[in-house]
Amino acid sequence: MLDGAAASLQRQQERRSYLGGSRLGEACARKLQFEYMGRPDTRPFTAKTHIIFATGHALEDEVAKLLRGAGFDLRTHDRDGQQFGFSVAGDRIRGHIDGVVCGGPAHLGPYPYLWESKWVAAKYWGAIVKKGVAIERPVYAGQVAIYQAYMGLEDNPALFSVGNRDTGEIAFERLPFDARRAQEVSDRGVSILTACEAGEWLPRAYASASFYECKWCPFSAECWA
Repeated sequence: MLDGAAASLQRQQERRSYLGGSRLGEACARKLQFEYMGRPDTRPFTAKTHIIFATGHALEDEVAKLLRGAGFDLRTHDRDGQQFGFSVAGDRIRGHIDGVVCGGPAHLGPYPYLWESKWVAAKYWGAIVKKGVAIERPVYAGQVAIYQAYMGLEDNPALFSVGNRDTGEIAFERLPFDARRAQEVSDRGVSILTACEAGEWLPRAYASASFYECKWCPFSAECWA
């Protein structure tokens, strides 16, 4: 019963007609082509999935409250109540940031800088904390870099917070602007748009449909048909 309700809510959401800035670091360019073209997600959207997504949004709000309580001037929405974001390439690439830290304790400046928040399961949290986000989650690092570039927040290291969804632990990492990564991500977005408009498929990132990344991909059946 609840799974059916979750699937209905998912269908009611507006299908994207653009590339999300948060996704441009994805390893498989062809997967991003499927996303941009609005191909349907063939995986069942369950109540569990709905709760995980909703929990992540709620926990992000709680981290924002904690940061403000610790003396940071964190801004997440404009005067009209809209989330800060950007649109480039004729509105075909868009992104929304979690927030901008405009002030706070002197020893944690200079300001302003980007704030990006993620919540993950315990096993992923431990790996990110140990190895760093750029190594363990390059998609996240790419997101931070492109957001810094397009929002004009390159001068100061971003604040990346990652929460452990199972224990409530929160870790922080400062990410200096990586111009090379930002350029690579931006160029990748343009290449995907160009290929889609030309009706061309970019190479898959993996050699076999049996590879675990392909097994989990919502577009695997169509991609390997």
